[in-house]
Amino acid sequence: MFSTLAIIITLLLLMFFAYRGYSVLILAPIMAALAVLLSGDFLSSIPAYTDVFMGALSGFLLKFFPIFLLGALFGRLMADSGAATAIAKTVVEKLGASKAILAVILVCGILTYGGVSLFVVAFAIYPIAKDLFKAADIPKRLIPAAIALGSFTFTMTALPGTPAIQNAIPIPYYNTNVFAAPVLGLIGGTIMFVCGWLWLQSRARKANAAGEGYGQHDESDVGGVGGGAAETNLLSTHHTSFTVAMIPLILVISLNALLTYFVFPSMDFSGLQAQFPDLNIAGSLGLWSIILSLVVACIVLIVMRLGHWTNLQKTINRGTYDSMLPIFNTASEVGYGAVIASLAGFLLIRDSILNLTPDNPLISEAVAMTTLAGITGSSSGGLSIALSTLGEDYLRMAVAAGIDPELMHRVAVMAAGGLDTLPHSGAVITLLAICGLTHKQSYLNLAMVTMVIPLLAVVVVITLGTMFGSF
Repeated sequence: MFSTLAIIITLLLLMFFAYRGYSVLILAPIMAALAVLLSGDFLSSIPAYTDVFMGALSGFLLKFFPIFLLGALFGRLMADSGAATAIAKTVVEKLGASKAILAVILVCGILTYGGVSLFVVAFAIYPIAKDLFKAADIPKRLIPAAIALGSFTFTMTALPGTPAIQNAIPIPYYNTNVFAAPVLGLIGGTIMFVCGWLWLQSRARKANAAGEGYGQHDESDVGGVGGGAAETNLLSTHHTSFTVAMIPLILVISLNALLTYFVFPSMDFSGLQAQFPDLNIAGSLGLWSIILSLVVACIVLIVMRLGHWTNLQKTINRGTYDSMLPIFNTASEVGYGAVIASLAGFLLIRDSILNLTPDNPLISEAVAMTTLAGITGSSSGGLSIALSTLGEDYLRMAVAAGIDPELMHRVAVMAAGGLDTLPHSGAVITLLAICGLTHKQSYLNLAMVTMVIPLLAVVVVITLGTMFGSF
């Protein structure tokens, strides 16, 4: 009883202090130690940190550090090469200011689906979105929701092949790949995109009918949180065409698909398995595909712009540093989850979650993923905690129920993209800061397109998957 209460108390404290702006790097180990202390096991608090917490943290780094590193580097190369700006300007020119909301969503979607970090996208696209919304006289308060819809939803969790870290995390647990349940992913992604777009359009029309325009805003310091759009394009004097800018993005997805469906299935890994007997080949191929795709895309992007980089060394270094905080934040949350899972009270919580719908683990999985994502304020953090503690159980339940692990993969990722944008989410706080807006001004619409509609899409995917299986 006390152990379960300790878990609940520390989870609430983690949520509260994260909302107040304290770093998860220090919060996670403190809350883990507090959970052990409140459980009455005073002597175990230090080894719980040095062995359990750090063991889980290092295990997560071992699996996913290359993807975080390469993803951040690729995003920085896209931004500093001018490629991200070229894509944004082309889409905006084709659609025009009258379709400002759709233009922002599509630009963010193209860039994030191609592997550019959502934070890099937010910094790069905000200045363009601001000018578009002002020209169309659409309230500025809708900009965060438009950016979030294009960056935090369908391209992050639903579309097959997306190189987002969220889509990679279930791979070693379910022996799947980033294209898991592709048709269901497309259906879910379409629901998020269309419904989110229609919602924002309806809000814009309502504002227009009420006589509300762009609004009066002091924008002198906007975009200065952690670097602005002016910093992201170090290649401002060299124009990058839309076609050239799209090549690296297309490479990430197409090469990933080629490796996943044609190259790796035709290879004989018996010699590799003999050399590395503990290696889980099936659970590694999906990760290897993403890593190789990002490496090739980074090299191609650098080579294409040789002779035009203002400071390639600075770009590479910044891209490398950009990966550090996200990977260690998520790994720290995994460490916290491992400590919680070691407590006696977690058995009661685990059994309650697993037995929520014993005949349909998809529902139980969705509840677990989105709840933990909401508590941690991070889809990747919630996914990692849930799968590291319950992944084996869900795989066993799926096999017993005749459910394709690919469907488990897709539902897990999409569900983690539900409550991950509660008010204390670091992504939400950063996005609002970039736009110079407050929760009061923009959060309701942001929550609608990043929580309510994505969770509706999860329900549809679970229903279709239960009726027809994975497809």
